[in-house]
Amino acid sequence: MEQKDRFVQIKERQKRIEENLSKIDHKIAVLSGKGGVGKTTVAVNLAVALAEEGFEVGLADLDIHGPNVARMLGLMDEPMMQNGFIVPMKYLTNLKVLSMAMLLEDGQPIVWRGPLKHTVIQQFLGDTDWGKLDFLIFDLPPGTGDEALSLFQMVKLDGTLIVTTPQRVAVDDVQRAINFVNEMGQTVLGFVTNMSYLICPNCGTKIKPFGEGVVNELSEVTGVKCLGEIPMDPVVAQYSDAGKPVVSFLRGSEAEKSFRSLVANVLSSIGG
Repeated sequence: MEQKDRFVQIKERQKRIEENLSKIDHKIAVLSGKGGVGKTTVAVNLAVALAEEGFEVGLADLDIHGPNVARMLGLMDEPMMQNGFIVPMKYLTNLKVLSMAMLLEDGQPIVWRGPLKHTVIQQFLGDTDWGKLDFLIFDLPPGTGDEALSLFQMVKLDGTLIVTTPQRVAVDDVQRAINFVNEMGQTVLGFVTNMSYLICPNCGTKIKPFGEGVVNELSEVTGVKCLGEIPMDPVVAQYSDAGKPVVSFLRGSEAEKSFRSLVANVLSSIGG
């Protein structure tokens, strides 16, 4: 009897998630094969750029152990509850954001095993008032762990964007991430290389510190398109730490242009 009740609860939870997400047109995950490649920076600027294009957007920070989305947007207040649903915080008038960082004190660690993380992700999906959205962006932790596994099992996505750096060793990381996404029955939209190049401040020359040809090699080896190349610029990190996404606060910069180009390619990839 207990097992039967548990089975009913699981079915009801999944139905609630499906009903809640049915009002969202497109769902995109941002994933990386390893940490330190700027995955959250890409997710945040992708979401903000889409919102600035006029779309209704949501950004769910599913990096349970290392939630950085809230800080990168300067949103640290605790979300409210209304009619049994979590109400995400607003950034701009048309970007809703939810992160574990909003529910924790600064520096408080999350010491959870898989089942607890799975439950939190269910709440982010089924118990959050996302409303009617054009896009819901999921910022996943690096690697192929519990959070990505839970999301891929519960939600059919429009696609996953893989973030990497243009180094030869990145080929293996990207391949693992792509194979994981494919094995879960999901679709890879493409990959984006962060810290791909830098612009010389003196002469304006584009310099590729990791060498030439890695992006083409990644495409050839994986069969996946490169949707964007983001420059290496210390100002991006400074603005992100200050809660200022570069697409909004560095107008006309090389970084802003690269993120706008990424958005255009993502929209093209999903038929927009």
